[in-house]
Amino acid sequence: MKKNIFDTQEYFNLMDKWFRAANYISVGQIYLRNNPLLRKPLTADDVKLYPIGHWGTIPGQNFIYTHLNRVINKYDLEMFYIEGPGHGGQVMISNSYLDGSYSEIYPEISQNEEGMKKMFKRFSFPGGTASHAAPETPGSIHEGGELGYALSHATGAILDNPNVIAATVIGDGEAETGPLCAGWFSNAFINPVNDGAVLPILHLNGGKISNPTILARKSDAELKNYFMGAGWDPIFVEGSDPIEMHKIMASKLDEAIEKILAIQTEARKKPASEAKRPNWPVLLVRTPKGWTGPKEWNGEAVEGGFRAHQVPIPVSGLNMKHVDKLEDWLRSYKPEELFDENGRILEEIQALAPKGNKRMAMHPITNGGINPRVLNLGNWEEFALKFDKPGSIKNQDMVQLCKWFTQLITLNKDNFRIFGPDETKSNRMYDVFNVTKRQWLEPYDTKLDEWMSPEGRVIDSQLSEHQAEGFLEGYVITGRHGIFASYESFLRVIDSMLTQHMKWMKKSLELPWRADFPSLNVIATSTAFQQDHNGYTHQDPGILGHLADKRPELIREYLPADTNCLLACMEKSFAERNVINLIVASKQPRDQFYSVAEAKEMVEKGYKVIDWASNVSINEEPDLVFVASGVEPNLETLAAISLVNKAFPTLKIRFVNVLDLLKLRHPSIDPRGISDEEFNKVFTKDKPVIFAFHGYEGLIRDIFFNRANRNLVVHGYRENGDITTSFDIRQLSEMDRFHIAKDAIEKALGDKGISFMNEMDAMVKKHTAYIREFGYDLPEIIDWKWENLKPLK
Repeated sequence: MKKNIFDTQEYFNLMDKWFRAANYISVGQIYLRNNPLLRKPLTADDVKLYPIGHWGTIPGQNFIYTHLNRVINKYDLEMFYIEGPGHGGQVMISNSYLDGSYSEIYPEISQNEEGMKKMFKRFSFPGGTASHAAPETPGSIHEGGELGYALSHATGAILDNPNVIAATVIGDGEAETGPLCAGWFSNAFINPVNDGAVLPILHLNGGKISNPTILARKSDAELKNYFMGAGWDPIFVEGSDPIEMHKIMASKLDEAIEKILAIQTEARKKPASEAKRPNWPVLLVRTPKGWTGPKEWNGEAVEGGFRAHQVPIPVSGLNMKHVDKLEDWLRSYKPEELFDENGRILEEIQALAPKGNKRMAMHPITNGGINPRVLNLGNWEEFALKFDKPGSIKNQDMVQLCKWFTQLITLNKDNFRIFGPDETKSNRMYDVFNVTKRQWLEPYDTKLDEWMSPEGRVIDSQLSEHQAEGFLEGYVITGRHGIFASYESFLRVIDSMLTQHMKWMKKSLELPWRADFPSLNVIATSTAFQQDHNGYTHQDPGILGHLADKRPELIREYLPADTNCLLACMEKSFAERNVINLIVASKQPRDQFYSVAEAKEMVEKGYKVIDWASNVSINEEPDLVFVASGVEPNLETLAAISLVNKAFPTLKIRFVNVLDLLKLRHPSIDPRGISDEEFNKVFTKDKPVIFAFHGYEGLIRDIFFNRANRNLVVHGYRENGDITTSFDIRQLSEMDRFHIAKDAIEKALGDKGISFMNEMDAMVKKHTAYIREFGYDLPEIIDWKWENLKPLK
């Protein structure tokens, strides 16, 4: 083809046929299960008994997809499609079917009448395909089941992919969500030299489920000001006549693509370190909701408003009263001009599709990434802490972890990034700025701002958990590696995003054609038991319980007790694929207890019986089993063991530290769970288990429910907090040494330990009086150090 053929009326006429074919196939997927080409009048056997789907967003997106194919061919682009609207899965199915890629991936959906029939029937049908973009949808990296993250995912995908354009369609209902509004700031982080480009296409079709959309009712002048103020260059497209709209859209989309290419060409004349934030184009496309469908129904307007949102004509296999109207609608697309006698799309129409992996449904970025590589993990042991005696030194776990991150950044220059919401420094990861900077394309002041640069491996300069997590998801799903670190309580802001990512993984793993991708690594720090100055509002370890309820084979929860444990479990987290890793880490100075060898054993087994804090062997029956999972639970349990051992040296004590929490679950619930035999050997069948835990206590009770030993007392987070001292935060939830020791003795000795229990109560009162007077914890708490247990008498 000559280049200028893309601008001819002949080409536009063929594009209109593609557009009609995509619409026809999209309507057929909602309604039909037989007779896909209307070879005969529709009967009840041809129509689904319960048509399900969404129509309103479909035609506008089909129109956009048709034109994106054109610019891919005209400009030889590397482009993929993100479908932001919550529903409308037919778009990507219909267009990939027309370009042949759907049949390549699903050979049973052949390019003929029989294949079309199967495709129609299985849409939004038991055992079939989803009504929104999903892992089963070729070309999709973005789950349509949750609104607001289209721009974030698109940006994450094009970071470090300089030749890729993410054509990102944003529904005008989606555009009203908080995360999507935050997504417009993504242009502050896209470097036109090293990164690709996001082309936002705001689809203004006027209606949501039962309301008008806000942006669609604003004037072009208001919208222009809005987007220019956010640093975008708005380009408007509007119309309702398809033939005229093809000319308009082609011209405007060419303008957008040429602006992107010009920006990149100019920027790439200089190093990435000198890049400036350009005003990237954004397309604002106004088409009627439900375009080309029924104009009205039962005297009420349909096209252009909310009534076009789902299934606009009430026809089903159980209600055929108006089947003639459905048939008229389908025939309005003139299928006889689009498909041959065998039901295959006409060759001259299919010739409009890009070729091979240029097809958006087949682009490698949408299935595992363009150049996926495993992470070069270096050697975390270089950053491990060495000490002669447990508890003899203090250090900050996140500080040491970050020293290893500097190595990872150096070894993985375009394959590893750190994301977060303005908390990298607060979370003690400042050492990474010795080897990189924050990527930031807005102006910055070298006197007021620090570590800012147009290029960097850290993106944390927007106070939005949604945006940071979305960037990481887009980065990981396209084959790269990274972490998202946030204050623990604020992970609840994005817990539904983690759920959607988990669902994506589950469905992807069921598809043999889907490539795998790296783990999603979430670090929770500034945790509930160290919120001394932020207090109660910043205390919420509930992300542990939220994720524990998800698919067990896809979720890991690590609660490292100190630096070496954190380093060891991070290495495992980076090496794993197709899982979500939640790592709960401390950033405060803490005593360090576990050697490299002990940390490795905990990562391998999930737990370890700590010999130096026990006075019985694993083959002996203890009187008490102390268990800790988490930094502060570990510290407080060791202190409680000291109190108990000093007062009752004849009690047989076993101490277990749990790092990989969910491995304690029963194998019938979690495939990684330890056996009953192993569980009973460690935790006994009936001896008191005093379990100090970082999160809500119900999770531990759930874990023990399927085990023989129910003689359990849990000390976890009990929804009590205040702006107070570090120790008092623990005490308010009774996750402190005095309450733990008291309950242990009550369980083990009953009334024989009443004097000791009274002593523990007195220590709590003494502590409370002291902090109210001095605002600081007791010296015996601040200065406490681990001492070896007294030998058994």
